Amino acid sequence: MRNNAVKPNRRRPWLIFPVLIIVLCFVAIAFSHVLDRSGDVSARLPQTVTPALIAQGETLARAGDCVACHTDHGGKPFAGGLGIQSPIGTIYATNITPDKATGIGSWTYGDFERAVRRGIGHDGSALYPAMPFPSYAKVTDADTQALYAYFMNAVAPVQQANRTNDIPWPLSARWPLAYWRSLFSPTPAPGNSPAMLSSDPRIARGAYLVQGLGHCGSCHTPRALSMQEKGLDETNANYLGGAELNEWAVPPLRGVKHWSADELVAYLATGRNSTASVAGEMKDVVANSTSRMSQEELQAIAAYLKSIPSEDPPVSSDLESRRAATIRKLTAATDLSLGQRLYLDNCGACHFVTGLGAPRTFPRLDGASIINSPNPTGLIHVILAGAQTPSTAQAPSVLPMPGFAGRMDDTEVAELATFLRKGWGNDAPTVTAGQVGEVRKGLPVRHVGDAGLGAHNAQ
Repeated sequence: MRNNAVKPNRRRPWLIFPVLIIVLCFVAIAFSHVLDRSGDVSARLPQTVTPALIAQGETLARAGDCVACHTDHGGKPFAGGLGIQSPIGTIYATNITPDKATGIGSWTYGDFERAVRRGIGHDGSALYPAMPFPSYAKVTDADTQALYAYFMNAVAPVQQANRTNDIPWPLSARWPLAYWRSLFSPTPAPGNSPAMLSSDPRIARGAYLVQGLGHCGSCHTPRALSMQEKGLDETNANYLGGAELNEWAVPPLRGVKHWSADELVAYLATGRNSTASVAGEMKDVVANSTSRMSQEELQAIAAYLKSIPSEDPPVSSDLESRRAATIRKLTAATDLSLGQRLYLDNCGACHFVTGLGAPRTFPRLDGASIINSPNPTGLIHVILAGAQTPSTAQAPSVLPMPGFAGRMDDTEVAELATFLRKGWGNDAPTVTAGQVGEVRKGLPVRHVGDAGLGAHNAQ
C-alpha cells in the first residue's frame, strides 16, 4: 500500500552559507557607519580668525603640499581633478576651495577636522588613504584650526564639480575603508613619537613636520599588501626605509649618511645640491612645498632625518679600481661598447668621464640612487623624456637636460642605461630594450624635459 504521507521538508545545508555571508555583510556595513562617526561634525572653529591665523594656515598648507594633489595640470589652485594612480584604479583629488556648491565652503570646522585627521568625508563616508590622513593625525589642534581658517578665508573659491573616481565595483565600495582606517590609521595624537618629544627642539620640530604635514612616509616608507605604511615613525625600522612610487624608486631617508645637513637643506630649498638634482614627483614637492619653507624649518627636517638610526650601506672592496677603470676607458675613447660611445657622445660634456658632474649644475652619476635602483624605470624615463630643475626662490634658474626619445631607439637607450648602471662604482642589473619600450609607451606625444633628474646620491 502506497504511503501518501507528506515527508518533512529537509533544509539544504548549502543554502545556509550564502545566507550567512549576506547577513554578515549587512552587519559589517552597518558597523562601518558606527566607525565613521569619529569626531564632532558640529564643531565650530574655537578661535577668532585673524590675519596672523590665516598666514599661519597658508604656511602649513605649503608644508603639507596640499596644492600638488588638489590641483589638476593647468587647473586652478585647490580645485581638484588631478588623477592619482592607485592599485585599485584612479582616484581624483577633490575641490577644496571654499566654493559652497562644489568645494568645502559649507563645511563646518568639524567636517574639515574629520577629513584631514580622521579620513572621514563630510558626507560620513570613509576616504581613500590617497589622502594622507594617517600622517595628518599627528597635526595639532591649533595647526588644524589655522589650516581651516586659511582655506575658508584666503583661497579663491572655484566652482568645479568633483570627478567620479575610476575604480570598478566592488573595489569602489567605501565601507571596507572604515575597517582599514581603524586598523592602520591612528586617532589624532600629536606629539606621540619619541623624536617629537626630543629635548632637542630642532629634532622635535623636524619630526613633527616630516611625520605630520610633510607626510614624507607616504612615499618613502614601504607598504604592506593591505597598502598601509609599514611604519609611521622612527621607532619602526621600515619607516622612511625607501619604497617605489609609480614604478620609480624612492630612496630611503633614514640617517641620509651620504649627505650633510647643509646638503639636505640645499636640496629641499632649491632642488639641487653639490651632487644631485631633484627627480620625479619630488620635483613638485620642492617647487610647491619645501622651497617655500623657512631655513629654520628645513634645518629642523635635516636634523631629524640625520638623527634616525640607519645601517651603513655595504662598500665593495674593488670600488676605487672599478671607478678608475671606467675613467681610463672613457678617457682613451678606444674599443668602446655601444653604451660607452653613447655616453661620450651625449652625456660626457656635462657629466664628464669621471661621472661626477658639476656641483649644483650637473648631477653626479657615480653612486646616484636613481641609477643604482633595482627598478630602472626612473632612469629610463629621464633618458627618454629629459629633465629640468624647478625654479625656486633661492635657485630661480632652470637647468634643462634634453630628452633622447627621438634620437635613440630602445636598444640604444638600454645600452646607455646599462653602462651607467655598471660604470664607475655603480652596480645594478642590466636594462633591456623591452623595459625601455614599456616606459616609452607611457610618454606623452611630445617628450618635454620635465621629468626631473638625479634623485638622492646613494654614495
